[in-house]
Amino acid sequence: MSGTLAARVSAALDRPIDPAVAAFAEQLGRDAGAEAVLFYGSNLRTGSLEGVLDFYVLLPGKPERGLWPKVSYHERDHDGVTLRAKVATMTLAMFASAARGETVDTTIWARFVQPSGLAWLRDETGRSEVEKALASAAVTAARLAVVVGPASAPEKDFWRALFQATYAAELRVEPAGRENSILAAHPGHFDGLLPLALLEANIPYLQDGRTIEPRLSARERRATHKWWARRRWFGKPLNVIRLARAMATFEGGMRYIAWKVERHTGLPVPVTPIRERLPLLAVPTILRVLWQSKRRQAELTQAQRTGASD
Repeated sequence: MSGTLAARVSAALDRPIDPAVAAFAEQLGRDAGAEAVLFYGSNLRTGSLEGVLDFYVLLPGKPERGLWPKVSYHERDHDGVTLRAKVATMTLAMFASAARGETVDTTIWARFVQPSGLAWLRDETGRSEVEKALASAAVTAARLAVVVGPASAPEKDFWRALFQATYAAELRVEPAGRENSILAAHPGHFDGLLPLALLEANIPYLQDGRTIEPRLSARERRATHKWWARRRWFGKPLNVIRLARAMATFEGGMRYIAWKVERHTGLPVPVTPIRERLPLLAVPTILRVLWQSKRRQAELTQAQRTGASD
C-alpha cells in the first residue's frame, strides 16, 4: 500500500465523531465482539443525531458464506433522546474481500469510497486491516471509474460516472442527480483521491491542471469491462434476494418501520409483541395511518386555499 493513499485513508478515518455516536458504536461493537465499527452516511456529514445512524460492525473470523451483511435495527437513549441506528454486521475479512472487488457485490466498495469514520476500535491491531480495506475500496472504485467515465475530464466527472453506473446496477430508489449531491457534499474527500488510487492500481495517467487522462491498455479495459458486466448482471437479483431476507430477518424491523411511519406522518403505529414477530400483520394499520395522513394533508391544503381566497 503506498504511503500516500494509506495516509489519506488513515487521516479520513479520524474525522470527528459525536461522542453520542461513538458511545453507541462502542456498545454495538462490544456486544458483537467486533474488531471495529464504521460510521457512514448523511449523519456523518451533517453531525446530526436525528434520523437513522448508519453503522458497519466488522467481526473477527473468516469470510462468511452465503448472504451478508446481516442487518438489524437498534435504539439507544442519549440524554432523554432516542438514537436510532441501522446496523450492518459482517466479518472484517469478508468486508476486505468485497472492497477488493473479489465478490459480485458492488455495495461495499461503492459505498466506502465515500466518507466513513472509525467510530470504535477494539484495539490498534485491527486498524491497519480496516485502513487496507478502505484503500482497496478506493482502488476498486477508481478502476471502474476510469472505464465507465470519459476519456479525459476533471476528476469529479469520473466519480460521477462511477456512481451513475453503480446506482443503475443496484435495486435502489435514488433521486435523479444523487451522484451530484454526493460530490457536492464531500468535495474535500474526493478531490485528489482518484490520482492516488490510480497510482496504487498501477494505472498510468496524464494530468494537465484539473484534467485527468487515464492510459489503460486495451487489454486492461476489456478485462475491467468483463469484470463489471458480471457484477452489473448480478446487481439487481442480489438486491432482491437481500431485500426478501431482510423482510424476514431484520431484527427490530417493526420498531424501525413504526418510527419511520410516525416520523413522516405524525401518527403512531402501535408496536405489539406479535407485530414484532410478524411485521406483515401491521400492514393494514400502516396503510390506514398513511391514508389518514394523506387525507389530513388534503384537508389542510384545501383549508389553506379557502383562506387564501377569502
